[in-house]
Amino acid sequence: MKFEIVTIFPDFFRGPLDFGIVRKSRESGLIEILVHDLRTFTSDKHRTVDDRPFGGGEGMVLKPEPLFQCVESMDIAPRESRLERTAKESVVLLSPQGQMFTQSLAQELAALDRMVLICGRYEGVDERVAEGLADREISIGDFVLSGGELGAAVIIDTITRLLPGALGNEASAVQESFTAGQKLDADGPDSTCSSGGLLDYPHYTRPAEFRGMAVPEVLMGGNHEQVRGWRRRKALEKTSQYRPDLLNSESLSKEDKKLLADIAAKKKN
Repeated sequence: MKFEIVTIFPDFFRGPLDFGIVRKSRESGLIEILVHDLRTFTSDKHRTVDDRPFGGGEGMVLKPEPLFQCVESMDIAPRESRLERTAKESVVLLSPQGQMFTQSLAQELAALDRMVLICGRYEGVDERVAEGLADREISIGDFVLSGGELGAAVIIDTITRLLPGALGNEASAVQESFTAGQKLDADGPDSTCSSGGLLDYPHYTRPAEFRGMAVPEVLMGGNHEQVRGWRRRKALEKTSQYRPDLLNSESLSKEDKKLLADIAAKKKN
């Protein structure tokens, strides 16, 4: 997969994309990352990329001309085909006003062959970039960053680990938190269960006891079915405590709902 980043701070990406799975995927040729300096697509001696907004207001806004010129120089698929999802390419504007970036959206984007990530800066980006250049606006959360560079790094990392061959164990991406639509696997010696869109269950390693804190006995007994049941319950407990918004009743089994009712009753007591 090919990622192309449009930014006014190209040196920012010398660090975040040079480690771990992203670095290994680059070295193996699984992904390619190109960083484009937006200032090289300006025409004035000051290499101006921003301007004051019409109507007044605080701060500066990225201008449309260099952004259009930069993306159009990449020979990207026509916007109409990208909007209709017939092209396996996408131009993404990183924006606080965009669609929330979730694991399910990452899985959708992982099917593409090419992504262009436009990093916003200052008080925003000229609206004509969203209207006539990008085919998606994406936000990584309900908070404001200084620019889209961190968001672009997050998106690249998340998508890369979903690509076949990126992880040493392909099942890892299936069993992680927020990965919805997966069913519990009753077979297999590893005794793991997929999160099914929930937060992850607790993990323990050696030593069996550390500073008075012991590993739960169920994990030591070797009964895979009991381990699966315990992990599912703990995932439900953690999700109900920290992210109740993830408890979509449509994806929960009858057993899950019984466990949640039991968890809620114990909280009241």
